[in-house]
Amino acid sequence: MVCPLKSVVIVGGGAAGWLTAGLLAKKHGNGTFGIKITLLESSDIPTIGVGEGTWPTMRHTLKKIGISENDFLIKCNATFKQGAIFAGWVDGSDEDYYYHPFNAPVGYNDIDLAAYWIKQNAHRGESFAQAVDYQQAIGEAGLAPKKITTPEYNIVANYAYHLDAGKLTEVLKQFCKDNLGVRQIVDTVSRVNMKEDGDIASVTTANHGDIGADLFVDCTGFSSVLLGEALGVPFVAKNNFLFADHALAMQVPNASEESPILSQTMATAQEAGWIWDIGLTNRRGTGYVYSSSHTSHDQAEQTLRNYVHKSGADANDELAVRRIRINAGHRETFWEKNCVAVGLSAGFLEPLEASALVLVEVMAGMISDRLPACREVMDITADHFNKEINQRWVGIVDFLKLHYVLTQRDSDEFWRDNKRPESVPETLQHLLERWRYHPPSEQDFAGNRELFPWLSYQFVLYGMRFETDISLIDHTLTRTAHANKLFAENVRTRNEALRTLPRHRELMNKVKEFGFQPL
Repeated sequence: MVCPLKSVVIVGGGAAGWLTAGLLAKKHGNGTFGIKITLLESSDIPTIGVGEGTWPTMRHTLKKIGISENDFLIKCNATFKQGAIFAGWVDGSDEDYYYHPFNAPVGYNDIDLAAYWIKQNAHRGESFAQAVDYQQAIGEAGLAPKKITTPEYNIVANYAYHLDAGKLTEVLKQFCKDNLGVRQIVDTVSRVNMKEDGDIASVTTANHGDIGADLFVDCTGFSSVLLGEALGVPFVAKNNFLFADHALAMQVPNASEESPILSQTMATAQEAGWIWDIGLTNRRGTGYVYSSSHTSHDQAEQTLRNYVHKSGADANDELAVRRIRINAGHRETFWEKNCVAVGLSAGFLEPLEASALVLVEVMAGMISDRLPACREVMDITADHFNKEINQRWVGIVDFLKLHYVLTQRDSDEFWRDNKRPESVPETLQHLLERWRYHPPSEQDFAGNRELFPWLSYQFVLYGMRFETDISLIDHTLTRTAHANKLFAENVRTRNEALRTLPRHRELMNKVKEFGFQPL
């Protein structure tokens, strides 16, 4: 007899739990004419709160759920993020920085400009990001990626968000409960009850008894109560590739309500890792991601406080610092029996390039889009899910490692260790060997399963001053005139954007007062 899927219980809240609840409830309804969605969360588990940067996909996720961008921006003290700036990652000099913008290079659907930039850069003298896109220029000018007359979620330049992770959870929670019919239970899980066939039957709670479901979503954080503990899915460590095992997080007040707001995540290299700096409307979120094998916890905290003091926050000695343990890696499988993990319960890597939240979006979206109609097809769905998500994790590790392996910093052991061949995944080694003679392209990756596309690899690769010898493929560069037209078009677009876009702080103030006012 076919057993239709009628109920989903999400165990654990936070951004992972409530994003999953929102996407499931929006698509599959709730109650009598849809899937019954219940979220069970404890009242005494704090938000980890290092995920204050997102990927542009978050615009589409929030819009899909039905949340107003105006409301989201105001309630989450959010700002626009147009990519990342990496300072000191190449050689540590004062002039050492590069941009990873969110815009795609001009004309990327028609022609790959990377090889033409390499061929001409000797006399152009522009960075790759400057030559193929205008977003670096508007970021350096302190400008926003859209205007007050641009409709919600629409763009002039591509953007994501910087946000208060705790407030994001509250916005999602309220919307899911008030508008999507998600049932919230606040209680603590004391036991996971199993069926004879290995499925989870129910979870036992302190005050609500046993809560059963056809599908369980594990959002219990690092403890992975369902997938890891109850179902025994092993953890696959990745700390042999990514050495950061701790993060210190600090909230820094803005100097004033009119302080300029950077619209990129600033990532500044340090002797044993890197410091993030994220601007919200009311404060900055800063933190040091580091390897405790290469520095002490006390020295790491002093490094962070020195950075904050240098940036102009005089009261930094009074600001609280929170230390978070990073166990780099992921579960061997992500969907086992009738349980699938999302968020920290599935795995975690350092917060470089906002990979944590975007993976939550991807996994929650896939569960919603591929929700099995009945238990009979769940194992097939799980197999496809596991293969695809595992490939995405491989890609994320490769992309994050790319930021480290090309460094020329030789004075610090942390950076020297990151260049050791045995610390570089074989998949990335093969790609780097190919890229010695050909720029990264779409053909280097399997289908559309990469979170970070080939365009992102180009921005990081050439931002890190990687050298590609194109002499062997020079005969294929037959569209020089068209490439030059696009380089010139980028200059025109840059000048127009610099002339017409508002300052970032100015736009955020207007959004708070008026909301977006489309023409």
